[in-house]
Amino acid sequence: MVYNEIGKTGMRVSSLGFGASSLGGVFHGIREEEGIRAVHVAVDNGINFIDVSPYYGHLKAEMVLGKALQEIPRDKYYLSTKVGRYGKDGVNTWDYSARRATESVYESMERLHVDYIDLINVHDIEFQAAMDGGLQKIVDETLPALVALREKGVVGHVGITDLQPENLKWVIEHCDNGVVESILNFCHFSLNDTLLQDYLGFFEQHGVGVINASPLSMGLLSQRGAPAWHPASKDLKNACARAAAYCLAHGYPIEKLAVQFSTSMSPRIATTLFSSANPENVKKNIAFVDEPMDEALVTEVQQIIGDQMFVRWKNS
Repeated sequence: MVYNEIGKTGMRVSSLGFGASSLGGVFHGIREEEGIRAVHVAVDNGINFIDVSPYYGHLKAEMVLGKALQEIPRDKYYLSTKVGRYGKDGVNTWDYSARRATESVYESMERLHVDYIDLINVHDIEFQAAMDGGLQKIVDETLPALVALREKGVVGHVGITDLQPENLKWVIEHCDNGVVESILNFCHFSLNDTLLQDYLGFFEQHGVGVINASPLSMGLLSQRGAPAWHPASKDLKNACARAAAYCLAHGYPIEKLAVQFSTSMSPRIATTLFSSANPENVKKNIAFVDEPMDEALVTEVQQIIGDQMFVRWKNS
């Protein structure tokens, strides 16, 4: 496993990180004991960066992860969670106020059974962009609340996340230097979309670390195929399905190629998050990053995806 620093944070993290959304049953139901074991397998095999959110499974992911972390020494991992996006009783909610952000951090620490969060993120800022105050509220209210917690030593570092890299760039441009230490962007450095690469120079110029997520593009790049709820267009889903079939015919699962590709920009992209509550899948993904990538197959797959490369969708 390769380890890279996230920006200037001093956190040297595994090039493959563990995204704990699956622990909340976000993609399909899980067995809690199996999910806890998946966390242990990840850490035991070199993964030292774990990302979660109170939104995932509407608190469930943090609670399950918290049970797993009780059995793991605190110096074995860096922990990242989020504020701003929540849910209860099956209803999604958003609150980017300073007060709610501060409360949320302490609530997350209780669920996670920790007294310190290494990285706290403002979750999916595009939703605040559509509400009163727009993204300026992130700059004026949410981030200062998190910086205050950083100054108190409650959290180590502050970041922002979003599907739309333009929003991440806007917030950084409107903040003082050093406020935002990292960004997390998903589905934009994968086999079918490398838009994030266009923004790396900007983030580097501002000393902001880069975290990538969802190498399978939320299931598009998998043998199983995109789930019914996936917001991608039918044409994009069909193109990725053709690419998956081509990889299978060549004895090279598209999941393997996708994980290898998404981690190939190390160290400019410090870590790429994948999510699985299955211990065997965790082992497979870790093995993927330690093997050389078939560069020719990457080219062939992207040719199959063709004019659906870079086709975007809205968050949901």
